[in-house]
Amino acid sequence: MTAQPQANANLYAALRAAFPADLDSMAVETDNGLHYSWRDLDRASAMIANLLDALSLEPGARIAVQVEKSVEAMMLYLATLRAGYVFLPLNTAYQQAEIEYFVGNAEPAVVVCSSRNAHWVGPIAAAAGTPHVFTLDDDRSGTLLEVAASCSDVHEVAHKEADDMAAILYTSGTTGRSKGAMLTHGNLLSNAQVLKDYWGWQEGDVLIHALPIFHVHGLFVAIHGALLNGSRMIWFSKFDPQRTVARLPDATVFMGVPTLYVRMLAERGLNKKAVRNMRLFISGSAPLLIETFNEWRERTGHTILERYGMSETVMLTSNPYNPVQGERRGGTVGFPLPGVQLRVRSEDERDCTTDEIGAIEVSGPNVFAGYWRMPEKTREEFTHDGFFKTGDVGKIDGLGYVSIVGRSKDLIISGGYNVYPAEIEGYINEMEGVAESALVGAPHPDFGEVGVVLVTLKAGAALAPDAILGELKARLANFKIPKRCFVVEELPRNTMGKVQKALLREQYKGLFAK
Repeated sequence: MTAQPQANANLYAALRAAFPADLDSMAVETDNGLHYSWRDLDRASAMIANLLDALSLEPGARIAVQVEKSVEAMMLYLATLRAGYVFLPLNTAYQQAEIEYFVGNAEPAVVVCSSRNAHWVGPIAAAAGTPHVFTLDDDRSGTLLEVAASCSDVHEVAHKEADDMAAILYTSGTTGRSKGAMLTHGNLLSNAQVLKDYWGWQEGDVLIHALPIFHVHGLFVAIHGALLNGSRMIWFSKFDPQRTVARLPDATVFMGVPTLYVRMLAERGLNKKAVRNMRLFISGSAPLLIETFNEWRERTGHTILERYGMSETVMLTSNPYNPVQGERRGGTVGFPLPGVQLRVRSEDERDCTTDEIGAIEVSGPNVFAGYWRMPEKTREEFTHDGFFKTGDVGKIDGLGYVSIVGRSKDLIISGGYNVYPAEIEGYINEMEGVAESALVGAPHPDFGEVGVVLVTLKAGAALAPDAILGELKARLANFKIPKRCFVVEELPRNTMGKVQKALLREQYKGLFAK
């Protein structure tokens, strides 16, 4: 009996299969008036995939991308999947020291950057042995598109297994060293399929896409959701609250971080008439303040659906879309998604009781394959029975709602971006005249949380707070820069000599109060 060939588990194959029958209908409408059809997405991704294939790359080659948001950047992502390579998105705010680490660690075969950064990204790529560097700009220019223009617009999707790697997402380590989370085609597709059903995606849905596309929320959750449903996207290169509110009548689904909701609430045009055609508002990437949750419901009549995920797992939990499954509760992230096992464990490794706070651990088909070239770290982060230790602290109530009550290792989430104090403290401590620093998070009405850094100086040194922040700005992404800096005589410590960050958080919690 002849063995049947296995189905292609390539994520792009599933996304392409969901394109509508009318390929000439609109797939993406941009904020500057450009229209892209489904045929455009298919042809352009084929051309870029053929370009990548022509480079004779090794199987599993990494394609590192640091470019501004554009539909062409999304096409590059789709092309990378289609050709069977590994996509490595990098935050556009990353500076030279950060890019040096990522490129050196991942050793990509291809680096794509914006033209304005090519003069410093190119030498970094060359030093790491990267043989191919292209440029791509948000005005549809750059060498990537110039070369791809001569390639065929027909491409056979590469065959991939479900456990083949599709992407690497770098997450900053609490010790300052970033880790590359390896996500497979199976991880991404299984999560997209679950969310399509759980969030009730339906024919005629239109998504407002106003998120960056270098992390899970904008790149995977939003784009996969729209493509897998064959839904049109209204595409904003950058979030603009006034223009976004103006387009709400033309859409049915919006995904954002809490900061976006806060800024839209400041718009007088946000009212029930503006959201008359909206079906669903989703929030994630950072905790949503209960004040924002309540004010949004009062102003619009819509209850925001809050969910919880990570770079290593994509989405893990969600408040219900369907009222039959329960109400959407502010201050919670809902229930574990179908297929996800979530447990809360005590320090002595027992399952916590109802409402008992402990460490959140998860397993499921969406959980990543491990950290790139860090087998020991991967083993440390998984339990003996295969659960991933998220590093988040939470609880489960009597109805099964999950609440995140804190984060281990002092992680700060500012405007939806992760900020790891150890990394920033490392840069500050290297500055001339600095003895020590401590970075903590403080509540902020716009960003949810921002960094506040306390610095002690060496004897005889004179260093102003503005000078410290100014030096940081030249070296790190802007979202990592603390909003305030204070030079202090000493830092509070416990009897073991450890800095008491809990005291500092308490001391500065009202710094940005309205």
